[in-house]
Amino acid sequence: MKIIYKKRKLLSISFFIFVMLLLSACSKVPKDKEEVGETLEIKDERIESTISVDKVEGLTDEFMLGVDISSILSLEASGRKFYGYDSKEQDIFKTLSESGVNYIRVRVWNNPFDENGNGYGGGNCTIDTAIEIGKRAMEYGMGLYVDFHYSDFWADPAKQQAPKAWENLSLKEKEEAIYAFTDDCLDKLKENEINVGMVQIGNETTAGICGEYEKENMYIMMKSAAKAVRDNDKNIQIAVHFTNPEKQGYSYYANDLKNKGMDYDIFATSYYPEYHGTIDNLKSELTKVHNITGKNVMIAETAWSYSYNDNKAYETSVQGQADEISACVNAMVELGDYAVGVFYWEPAWIDVPGDNEEDKSKLREKYGAGWASSYAGVYDPYDAGKYYGASDCIDTSLFDTKGHPLESLKTFLFVRYGTKE
Repeated sequence: MKIIYKKRKLLSISFFIFVMLLLSACSKVPKDKEEVGETLEIKDERIESTISVDKVEGLTDEFMLGVDISSILSLEASGRKFYGYDSKEQDIFKTLSESGVNYIRVRVWNNPFDENGNGYGGGNCTIDTAIEIGKRAMEYGMGLYVDFHYSDFWADPAKQQAPKAWENLSLKEKEEAIYAFTDDCLDKLKENEINVGMVQIGNETTAGICGEYEKENMYIMMKSAAKAVRDNDKNIQIAVHFTNPEKQGYSYYANDLKNKGMDYDIFATSYYPEYHGTIDNLKSELTKVHNITGKNVMIAETAWSYSYNDNKAYETSVQGQADEISACVNAMVELGDYAVGVFYWEPAWIDVPGDNEEDKSKLREKYGAGWASSYAGVYDPYDAGKYYGASDCIDTSLFDTKGHPLESLKTFLFVRYGTKE
């Protein structure tokens, strides 16, 4: 997902002290519970809250309730602080874990830097980013989901640019390069004792991957990446990622993947209600995928605004965010055991600290904390080169502009227990 920055009015939120238990870890998180730190106590009953969330019946402990916080290291480097529900400064990974999150997603780019080492932005996400985020996720008992874009910067339906180092390679050479890169990254994660539960081979690959837009070539690349994962660790789940279920639907891709003999475990989709149709249509499309392929399905990205949105699918508020998240979780659970998770996209990507736009811009440029820096123009002149600046996730974040968690962040816990009316 790519965001263009706009200034918008923010909603004032009141906070309450919250007591909770770290939820049972899913099958891919560390087994040694003594190493994940202290947890807080919660009784198995409905919870007091300023928002209302119904318990999702049939939600298993293994169901992935995740977030993508790939930008977090760049934000922290810029001086942005985060807090717990008691308004005291706290490791954001602890706050997420307390809020019911059991999985962390992180994107990986090949080389998001120019020839002088200046970062393109978006968190300047490399395998080193994934290692650091993976360590912190494991500290609080959360699993890691690695999202390989196979690009030096954003990959989405509009663009799937090959990494700079691969631009002039033949298809065969690129096939070998994607295998080697995937295998090397997984080796580095292993060396750092990071327990990877899932790997995504390409991001929103509806139209292409790694500079390849012909279907035959796309599947050659995807198969090579998948083989690297299988050869490296057979316990890692492999996800493919598509988007726009509201357009031609997913049967086409499901049949194509099956006919090409694609090796994967999970068909993942982006689902942003303002762009991607109704939740009922999404359920219908994912049901078709499972019926065709027998594969599991999941929502890899979703988000909703608490302060600005022209779409009326849900209320534009903190309660609206809770409604959207719980609707996604409920929809997946209604599909059955083959729907395995929901991930919220960049809930902590608020702006850097600063008294004025000039100071903030300097921090974004230095630490890569905006959606794109001016340096990204050498790689992506038509988009990042024109519209670089701060992220607009401030509207869809689950934290306020100062780094305090909104009540909607607790929805990941509330869907398991429900709130009192």
